Amino acid sequence: MTLRQQVVNIAKNAASAARILAGLTTCEKNKILEEMAESLNKNKGAILKANKKDIALAMKVKLSGALIDRLALNEKRILDMSNCLLSVAKLNDAVGSEIKSWDVPSGLKIHKVRVPIGVIAIIYESRPNVTSDCIGLCFKSGNSVILRGGSEALNSNLAIFKTIERVIKKNGLPKGTVNFIATKDRQAIDILLKLNGYIDLVMPRGGEALIKKVVSSSRIPVIKHYKGICHVYVDDHADLNMAEKICFNAKVQRPGVCNAMESMLVHCDVAARFLPGMLKKFKDAGVEIRGCPVTQRIGKAGIKRVTGKDYRTEYLSLILSVKVVDSLKQAIEHINAYGSHHSDSIITDDELNAKEFLKKVDSACVYVNASTRFTDGNQFGMGAEIGISTDKLHARGPMALEELTTYKYVIYGNGQVRA
Repeated sequence: MTLRQQVVNIAKNAASAARILAGLTTCEKNKILEEMAESLNKNKGAILKANKKDIALAMKVKLSGALIDRLALNEKRILDMSNCLLSVAKLNDAVGSEIKSWDVPSGLKIHKVRVPIGVIAIIYESRPNVTSDCIGLCFKSGNSVILRGGSEALNSNLAIFKTIERVIKKNGLPKGTVNFIATKDRQAIDILLKLNGYIDLVMPRGGEALIKKVVSSSRIPVIKHYKGICHVYVDDHADLNMAEKICFNAKVQRPGVCNAMESMLVHCDVAARFLPGMLKKFKDAGVEIRGCPVTQRIGKAGIKRVTGKDYRTEYLSLILSVKVVDSLKQAIEHINAYGSHHSDSIITDDELNAKEFLKKVDSACVYVNASTRFTDGNQFGMGAEIGISTDKLHARGPMALEELTTYKYVIYGNGQVRA
């Protein structure tokens, strides 16, 4: 069988399965999700063994430390994956819920009701937990899913997928409920993106090159999990102790993820007080600073001159661009010009400044006095996330159950005909 035939068969099976999954009850879905969670824990040895193969290969080809961290699994991360599935099982089922209803003069009763999207294809890189998170959310929302993970995580992804697939088979669910394209051949993506007759939505999660490839090649609607160029702005009315803790967390706690801070903006009136201690703390943690001339002057030695390219770069590592700004207005303009519309935060005790920042920064998630690291479906109480959309249609920010549904109009009449 050719690669094209294999991918087309996967898509056909997924489309057939989606029609059946749409009719599952909440109790049926929750029971199976709980079994998926249990299976991950029971098979953690096999999953960790597979992950070691991926880590060895990653080290051999000299992937960065941040990328290896994204790839690595341990018992805690597998437990987190299992807990995410349990959290999804506990969430209210979006499918069948009524968005609103109304009567019209003809006497018709109209109901706007959530329904599954159908078949969702997810193309992703590096993080193996995406495999189980996406399966759980798609399953709970009544969608079939086609997964195509990155080659660097192939062994880990397959081990997780096969563990969950056994639960699907045991419960008599149709072939095509969950699907994984295991080949490393990139042509499989090209084939998949043309199957708009079977697939309803594509979500790419990964680097800029992957996103651009999917958007340019796809005949299927795409929701982009685009790069995270996230900012924290330290206002002239900030509590500087708070600002130091938040900025350090946003950059250092886990630098290889999309909600980590990549640029720090500081108001000129507090720069001389805030930057010396903050920059030292960053340097002690191994962060490379690329700063504007004022930052270089305050920080003295060891700070590289920042460039326009730096401001547009998602480092995903311990590198940070720093700029001193003259005003809140300049900070907002910088974020809107250089950011990726992902997550941005202001540290301030001034309510009017906070409101202006929230109103004018055009990002999916905007914060006051908190780290951007909270942009995460699980942290938002969504159980898990299938991605963080930097688009505006049809979903924005962390995507979970509601964002994996569309709607239909259900209309009740009693014999009406249109004059």
